[in-house]
Amino acid sequence: MWRKIVILLEMIKFEHTVFAMPFALMGAFLAQRGMPTLYTFFWVIAAMVGARTCAMGFNRIVDRRFDAANPRTADRALPAGQVSLSASWAMVTLAGTLFFFACFMLNPLALAIAPFALGLTLFYSLTKRFTWLCHVVLGVALAFSPLGGWIAVAASFDAYPWVLSLGVLFWVAGFDCIYACLDTEFDRKTGLFSMPAIFGRRNSFRIAVIFHAFAFLLFTLVGMQMQLNFWYYSGIIITGFALFYQHLIVNPRDLTRIQQSFFSMNGLIALTLFFATWLSLATD
Repeated sequence: MWRKIVILLEMIKFEHTVFAMPFALMGAFLAQRGMPTLYTFFWVIAAMVGARTCAMGFNRIVDRRFDAANPRTADRALPAGQVSLSASWAMVTLAGTLFFFACFMLNPLALAIAPFALGLTLFYSLTKRFTWLCHVVLGVALAFSPLGGWIAVAASFDAYPWVLSLGVLFWVAGFDCIYACLDTEFDRKTGLFSMPAIFGRRNSFRIAVIFHAFAFLLFTLVGMQMQLNFWYYSGIIITGFALFYQHLIVNPRDLTRIQQSFFSMNGLIALTLFFATWLSLATD
């Protein structure tokens, strides 16, 4: 049983929760103007773990035939037969239940928007079948993370810094566009849609640069709108460096360091912005 759980967690890349979780907590901290209660903190984390696990499990299930045909992904747990389809569906169901229960424990508004947030995240897994805007759809889905954290505390949309969600949207769309370059030829051959498959790697990298420039600007505006101090802008400087560095170490002709670009730099960005926000609020 433990081995199956480990395989399931590896299948959904559980460690990649670090991308969305800090932004959910950032939204909660901004709404509270400091540390939220431990009760809220716990259920925000539970909701994020549930939503992300449900979405990634669903993604692996619906894409299992494409993964089996793609040499890059053929060794994933489902196509390799390391876990069963029924076990995967059980994980998705339990994770989805955890998400809705966590939202119920937070407040009525959190529960009311839960179907839209999770539904959009699940819908993303189907978008490569019909639109190259799939990267933007993923960005919109993850943009619910800081909004959800805010609502968990405030139980209201009032005064929410929408530029934060827009920043997350462009940041996610940019790095997902880069990551999709790994499957450019496979996507073209199988009729799947992505920006690299439609526009080519070089143009996709250019689009990602534009997206990340918008993200940097929007994250900076968050500090102005929420009247954050020096600590937040120190985090913005680190964020700018990380965005620049991930475009420096990969390019359309050399994707060998894309894992470092995708996980290390983007994980750094999410954690940096959260901790910079926390420090700014704590020293205000």
